[in-house]
Amino acid sequence: MISTDIVVIGGGVIGLATALRLRVDGRDVAVVEPNEPGSGASYGNAGTIADYAIIPVGTPSVLRNFLSLLLDPDSPLAIRKAAVPTLFPWMARFAYESLPHRYRDNARRIAELVSDASSAWTDLAAEIGASKLLTSKGCLYLYRTSKAFKAATSDIELRRSHGVSQELLSANDVLQLEPRLPRFEGGGLFFPNAMNLTDPGQVMGLLSAAVQRAGVDFIKASATCITRERDGVRVAASPFEVRARTVVIAAGAHSRKLAAEIGDPVPLDTERGYHVEYDMAESTIERPVCPATEGFYLCPMRGRLRVAGMVELSGLAGPANPQLLQALATNARRIFPELGAPSRTWLGFRPSMPDSVPVIRPSKGGRDVILAFGHGHIGLTLAPRTARLVSAMLAA
Repeated sequence: MISTDIVVIGGGVIGLATALRLRVDGRDVAVVEPNEPGSGASYGNAGTIADYAIIPVGTPSVLRNFLSLLLDPDSPLAIRKAAVPTLFPWMARFAYESLPHRYRDNARRIAELVSDASSAWTDLAAEIGASKLLTSKGCLYLYRTSKAFKAATSDIELRRSHGVSQELLSANDVLQLEPRLPRFEGGGLFFPNAMNLTDPGQVMGLLSAAVQRAGVDFIKASATCITRERDGVRVAASPFEVRARTVVIAAGAHSRKLAAEIGDPVPLDTERGYHVEYDMAESTIERPVCPATEGFYLCPMRGRLRVAGMVELSGLAGPANPQLLQALATNARRIFPELGAPSRTWLGFRPSMPDSVPVIRPSKGGRDVILAFGHGHIGLTLAPRTARLVSAMLAA
């Protein structure tokens, strides 16, 4: 039996940032994680610290066009047919959360969370020695036709109403920022406060090392069961048993079962995220560029260009979808025709809530269990903010 003050279940960016924050608070902390800390979606994302990312996945437009999006082979949204029966409750809730009044409220809640994302990451990067891997060149959305640019008006107005810094650009303005992009007729949207990691994997390594230097214990195992007891909480993580005063569930896409065990059923499910990478000595772009209607990111990283995106509703089981990997490569070549075959591909799992709002709160049964998961596309962005919120809950 291992005893400690706090057990954090999950060694992704949320769990690691939370463990570091709690250790700085003077707490004894252990992290339970079966894989390499900081791997999975914490490694494979677009690397963007997205203070602008307040638009939920579920919107009135997505709801109106849901079926056509699923049937379109070039759509950024896909669903694995075998997963439909288990995904149906999630999709029903997703449809409700896509209604106009819910969509606006969800955007408001996300905006409150991401408002200080860039400054929070600046502080965390300095703390773990990763400042040189964090750049401040903003992020660029492309609308390659005038029709697409006009259709983005409501999203632009919603961001403006929540104080998001954004600049509308003509097609020529876009090419001044990124001269290697092909000419197009639409326009662009520039987010000047956005930041990006030039190597998410290396940053995760630095974060993990900082957590270990701070004195956090790592238990390489999968948490299979959580049980409340009179004098604390017991976590079964074969072959270990860990007893703690408090447990933080930060296991990403694997969190739903653990939350349900302590009486907190949460409508969490899984989106699969994909990326393809192209090795190159010098990137073709200076900052993350998102062709907005296609729903993917071109991400300049050290020694390579990462093309990340797609939303595949699928659950945790089943193989990668080669059609989605091919779609990413095809979309990338539409922007940069000179790209050849990808140097490598990747599949990871995003913990997805129907309203796109992460779960960051005490469990219904008390503050002996804290829930910190469901961040979807903004887990990297919200890691330091989530850590501070968990710290405040445990200090109350």
